[in-house]
Amino acid sequence: MFGTESEETMGYAIVSLKKGEGRTVKSGGMWVYDNEIASIMGSFEDGEIVIVHDFDGYPLGKGFINRHSRIRIRLLTRDAKQEIDRGFLQMRLKNAWDYRKKTVDTGSCRIVFGEADFLPGLVVDKFSDVLVVQSLALGIDCLKEEIIGILKEILKEDGIAIRGVYERSDAKVRKQEGMLPVKEFLGEEFETEVEISENGVKYLVDIENGQKTGFFLDQKYNRLAIRKLCSGAKVLDCFTHTGSFALNAAQAGAASVLALDASEGGIVQARKNAEINGLSDIVSFECADVFEKLPELEKSGEKFDLVILDPPAFTKSRNSVKNAVKGYREINLRAMKIIRDGGFLATCSCSHFMTEELFAKTIGQAAANVHKRLRQVEFRTQAPDHPVLWAAEESYYLKFFIFQVVEEK
Repeated sequence: MFGTESEETMGYAIVSLKKGEGRTVKSGGMWVYDNEIASIMGSFEDGEIVIVHDFDGYPLGKGFINRHSRIRIRLLTRDAKQEIDRGFLQMRLKNAWDYRKKTVDTGSCRIVFGEADFLPGLVVDKFSDVLVVQSLALGIDCLKEEIIGILKEILKEDGIAIRGVYERSDAKVRKQEGMLPVKEFLGEEFETEVEISENGVKYLVDIENGQKTGFFLDQKYNRLAIRKLCSGAKVLDCFTHTGSFALNAAQAGAASVLALDASEGGIVQARKNAEINGLSDIVSFECADVFEKLPELEKSGEKFDLVILDPPAFTKSRNSVKNAVKGYREINLRAMKIIRDGGFLATCSCSHFMTEELFAKTIGQAAANVHKRLRQVEFRTQAPDHPVLWAAEESYYLKFFIFQVVEEK
């Protein structure tokens, strides 16, 4: 048995796991679920730091606890003796920033990606000289102001002056933590439409009212990957959001691009983005339901050289995977019908619950149903500023295939 006296005197409550539990944590993950806990010794408030022990007293680490959440404890460190203080946060944030500097264009990037950066429940996106913060767990919420202060100091050391910080903690998952949604400035107010440049394309990002934190940084290099297929091509971009794939296609020399999205607000923003890039004569945007528009295009005899499918997550839980499979199969099937023989399909899923294997199987079924053969050009995933932590399955969510679509002959 391992002693706990010194730890108790430090004022931390000690959480002991049931025998045989804690498989996620022991395999390198960071979550302890409510049904894995045998006992808690000591007093604590929700959001405070506790020490986690295995059933035999072996220390597994330190993290913050929240009785409102099924994920009862989120580990911050596997060293039970590590103090969670300013020095610790500085180390975590410096590591996160140094990693981005080595792996991605940092003009705009995700600086902190929750568990994958060992700061569970926290997302920080950098759009030029503005930070957007998303806090999704009670414990990290208590630390967010100190974290932002430290991060601004780290960026300043590299000559980056942050002019404003906006919080977009309005995701539904906050309710599962017993927290209310928050949308507000952290500090002085500023203009919330921010211009960024990515892959040489300019975008106006609405960090206050755009989806998630305002822009999907995770597709940065996937947008770059479709460019080689676009010269002289007739392109269809489905679920265009604010036009990112469409504008990359146009800038890469597409003859024409039709971009679809069901959100009128997204289409308005996309048109503005096309205008500031001088691409309005190449890209046309239409507010439409993709599930309805694809059959219409097929019926009219339209054929495209490249079709891009970048839908929102069709499933956010294991319970709805079966319906999600139907949705993915339908749009991929419809897309293949309007791709000319030898043309290309870029298709993705951003749902963690739609596994790589299941997504590939679903696309294969769609191809078989319409008598098409697929030649895989490449498989990609999320940009490196959204690192996949192998022990944390939830950090791997984006699957992106490029195929050549050929007739069965």
